[in-house]
Amino acid sequence: MPHQEIYEHFHPDEKVFVDRAWEWVNRAAERHETIRTDFLDPRQAHILYTLAHRHPDAAVRLDGGNPDAERKRAIIAPDYRPLESEDKGIAVLDIVSDDRRVSELDHGDYLGALLGLGIKRDKIGDLHVREDGCHVLITEEIGDFLVGHMRQAQRVDVSVTVLPLSELREVKQTLEEQVISVASLRLDGIASDVFRLSRTKIVAPIRAGRCRVNWKTEEDPSTPLRTGDLVSMKGFGRFKVLEVEGVSKSGRTRVRIGKFV
Repeated sequence: MPHQEIYEHFHPDEKVFVDRAWEWVNRAAERHETIRTDFLDPRQAHILYTLAHRHPDAAVRLDGGNPDAERKRAIIAPDYRPLESEDKGIAVLDIVSDDRRVSELDHGDYLGALLGLGIKRDKIGDLHVREDGCHVLITEEIGDFLVGHMRQAQRVDVSVTVLPLSELREVKQTLEEQVISVASLRLDGIASDVFRLSRTKIVAPIRAGRCRVNWKTEEDPSTPLRTGDLVSMKGFGRFKVLEVEGVSKSGRTRVRIGKFV
């Protein structure tokens, strides 16, 4: 178990993961084990990285399959072990279809199809959606199962194969920019404008723990946002605060937002 003061740096909801990450670090440092995790989101990766650097005898490497990856697998090992030679354990699931409707499928359609097969989210990395299909980063061990079981995505017939990581067709995420005028930089005010919901309807999911700011759960609707903040609302989508442009003569603040599409 970590020292009690460590918990003070993290949200109470993160305690279970902090305990698990600290166990990985101790096993690597004190039992000389090499541990490869499943895919971590950026917040989990930050927690693990922070804990590993608190232990002088542990080292960690993060890799998501491409330089801009959001979700990454970690390798934790004794500090004397060279991590560069360790296998990433990441493969590419190539999903394609002859059905013209494949061009209408989005990130959620493909992810939903995978989760519907009983695959846990932490076995799946980033998704790269194209007009003719999708490349999904996966842990190597689930590849054969998916080849044998994945037949559809949102009622579109698909076929899947497993490719080496070197054949990944990376798709850069695009942002739909918009400028909004808000009374303040409060989370609930900006989110309600971005998702075009009333302030009342946006507050409930925030207080219910369905909102993350920079991958950390945020339950306070009045939390101020800053340039660079990444906000995700479960069931609504994600956006990034690109720039706080200034205050108008009427006293409202202009904010440039990038909504993930």
